[in-house]
Amino acid sequence: MTMRAVSYAQFGGPEVLHVAADVPVPVPGPGQVRVRVAASAVHPVDLMIRDGRFPAPLPSGLPYVPGWDVAGTVDAVSTSVGNLAVGDEVVGFSHWLRTTVGAHAEYVALDAASLTAAPAGVPAIEAATLPTNGLAAAQALDLLSLPAGSSVLVTGAAGQVGGFALALARVAGLHATGVAAPGDREFVESQGAAFVPRSDGPLAVAAGSFDAVVDLALIGPSLLDLVRDGGGYVAASPPLRPEPVRGIRTLALEVEPDGTRLGELVKLVESGDIPLRVDGVYSFADAAAAHDRRAQGGVRGGVVLVP
Repeated sequence: MTMRAVSYAQFGGPEVLHVAADVPVPVPGPGQVRVRVAASAVHPVDLMIRDGRFPAPLPSGLPYVPGWDVAGTVDAVSTSVGNLAVGDEVVGFSHWLRTTVGAHAEYVALDAASLTAAPAGVPAIEAATLPTNGLAAAQALDLLSLPAGSSVLVTGAAGQVGGFALALARVAGLHATGVAAPGDREFVESQGAAFVPRSDGPLAVAAGSFDAVVDLALIGPSLLDLVRDGGGYVAASPPLRPEPVRGIRTLALEVEPDGTRLGELVKLVESGDIPLRVDGVYSFADAAAAHDRRAQGGVRGGVVLVP
C-alpha cells in the first residue's frame, strides 16, 4: 500500500521538492498510531534540512519526506496505546531527528505520547500551526519557571512562537514586553504586552529591566544587559550559550514532543487565550511555493500543506 507525499532525493532549493506517489504507507510500531493527515505545517528548519544546512544527519537518509506538525484523524492503532482510538481527531509533533517519514504525506506514524485531542471546533488547517510553535513557547517559559508578576522580554514577538509566548505569559500572570517591527505594535499590544520596536542597534530599554528574556529572534548575548542579576535568558534553537554573567541563567530551548503539555495548550486555544494564525495554505503540488513563502520575511502565521 502506497501514498502520496512531498519528498526530495537531494539537497537543494525548493525545486528539489516533488510529489512522490509510491511512498509506502507507514505501519505504526509499538506505542504508535497512524494518522491520516488533514494538514501539516512548514517550519524554517524544514528549509535548513532541505538545503543541507542542518548540522545533524537525517534519520532515514535520502529520499526524505519532511514535516512533523500534524492535524488529522487516527487511522490505525498499534499495541501499548490506551488513550487514542481509530477516528479520534488529533494534533501532534514528531521530532525531525526521529522521524523517518514526515507529516507532509497522506499518512504519518507518530508516538501516541506526542499526540493529543485536536481543539474542538478549530479547522485542521489552523490546528496544524499549534504543536511545534506552541510547545516552543511553552517550553521556553517552563525553563524559566517565572512566578506570577515577573517581567519577561520576548524578541520576535510577532512571529508564531513569539505570539504564543506573549499569550502564555499573559495567562501565567507575567508582565510581558514584545520586541517586533513597528507595524506589529497592534498585535503585540492585543496580547496584553508592552511594545518595543525592533532596532538595528541597542533596544530602547533600560539595563536590568526584566526578570528574563525569551530570545526568539536570536539577537544574542547583548540582551543579557537587560536582565536583572540572577535572572534568566532562553535562546531559541540553534542554541546560544553566552557566558554566564551576574548569576543569569542562560538556557537553550530545544523543543521536545509532549502530548500532555500540548493538551494544555489545546485547552487554551479552545478558551480563546491562544490565537492561531495562518499565513498561507498550499497543496502538496505547491510545496515549493510553500517553502518560498516560509523563507520570506513578514510571516506571521502558519504556512500549511494539505494533501
